Amino acid sequence: MSSKRKPADVESARKKPKNSKNGKKKKQEEEEESDFEEQPSSGEEEKASDNEAEHYSDDEDSNLKIKGPELAGQLLLMGGMNWDLNGRKQVPVNGKANVGRNLYEPHIFGPLYESRVKVAVSSSCSAHNVVITEDNKCFTFGRNEKGQLGTGNTERRDQPFEPEELKNLVVVNAAVGKNHTLFLTERGHVYACGDNQFGQCGIKSKQATVLTPTRIKYSGPPIVKIGCGGDFSMILNIKGVLYSFGLPEYGQLGLGATGEYIQTAGKVMYNCERAPVAIKGYIEKGKDNHPKVVEVTDIVDFSCGPNHTVALDSQKRAFSWGYGAYGRLGHADNKDELLPRLIKFFDSQNRGVKAVYCGATYTFAINDLGQTFLFGVTKKTGEANMYPKPFHDLSGWNVRSIGCAQTSVVVAADETTIVWGSAPCYGELGLGDERKSAASPVENKLLAKTHIHSVSCGICHTLLIARNDTEEEKDGIADRFDEYEAPKP
Repeated sequence: MSSKRKPADVESARKKPKNSKNGKKKKQEEEEESDFEEQPSSGEEEKASDNEAEHYSDDEDSNLKIKGPELAGQLLLMGGMNWDLNGRKQVPVNGKANVGRNLYEPHIFGPLYESRVKVAVSSSCSAHNVVITEDNKCFTFGRNEKGQLGTGNTERRDQPFEPEELKNLVVVNAAVGKNHTLFLTERGHVYACGDNQFGQCGIKSKQATVLTPTRIKYSGPPIVKIGCGGDFSMILNIKGVLYSFGLPEYGQLGLGATGEYIQTAGKVMYNCERAPVAIKGYIEKGKDNHPKVVEVTDIVDFSCGPNHTVALDSQKRAFSWGYGAYGRLGHADNKDELLPRLIKFFDSQNRGVKAVYCGATYTFAINDLGQTFLFGVTKKTGEANMYPKPFHDLSGWNVRSIGCAQTSVVVAADETTIVWGSAPCYGELGLGDERKSAASPVENKLLAKTHIHSVSCGICHTLLIARNDTEEEKDGIADRFDEYEAPKP
């Protein structure tokens, strides 16, 4: 989910809802269910990077406080609540086969019904979540096989858990990858936990998992935005410099290499970056495909898909890099890009890009006029958009937030929520029991009277923050939506 560099805080209010009714080498494209199942290691012996940022004392700018999203509201969720099953064909041996059901309609999350939430995040390759409340409490829940919830163990959590290491910190934002999590504090510090096989936790260590939130090895200016791909991470500092760390397999780190090498018996391995490294090379390519350096002084926003990233600079130019299949990079081809490459389409339109959202195999971009463009493909079948094309189904809507599930999309626009996604769907569209999928964008009638501040999607589920500033809005939410009481341990 895309967010700007400088948001803030807000107010409080709450209302109890009614009870629930019911108790590698270029694979051409396995980013379907199998892409999110446990995969074999691509290598363990990666080098640690010594390319750290310039020293920046914590005492400097001691009054500076990074702010998170300004708006808060009621947390709603829909979709698959069996975290062990989401994105998989079957539950693993040690998983829970019958714990957590599919919610085909939006539900209020029972454990947090009294809390106003300002951050709720998952990602198109994730089956775990982070929620931050208005009173600055940070909770995690969902799948936890690699310690990505920061609980100190690998036990799944259906109830929200507040990591002990974060209780004395003011966490303002978070990001989640396939099996790892980043937390951003108001001091501009970043903490990480979960899978660290490829260095995606940024702690400059080869330990396979990080079970509790641990501060990353970075000593530069304060961080203002964080993001996660499947097995890599991105952080943006207040000076507009973007850093990456983790698996470089498709060039998704933007450092000019895939890090690939052949070990004994022809096994493919990767030299991973285990601490943040600054991205310094930005390029554009002409018709001859010859790269030319582009001067970029200030990145202001970015979004990560599982294996690609799109970033915006202060001139509202868009750059993309990483896995190029299906045209998700917007360069009219399927080639991987190892360095951030200017998306020429937007440069030639004389209209800058103001927001970007990356899904599993696609990207949405919104320009200065509020027009939405799509490149890549949101379905498992069908024709891909090899370069940005106007997405006419969203024409005329004021799009606030786009949530990208594996193949489903949920959009908050004006006073409605627009959804679509081809079968199989697990309730992430929230259309009800009778209509579980939608091949084309439709308005979700169950959310018609609910103003949604923001949307974030996981593999098979959706998190929404609904406005509840007035007593009327609180009562309306409580009347319209059932409560989902998450299973207790």
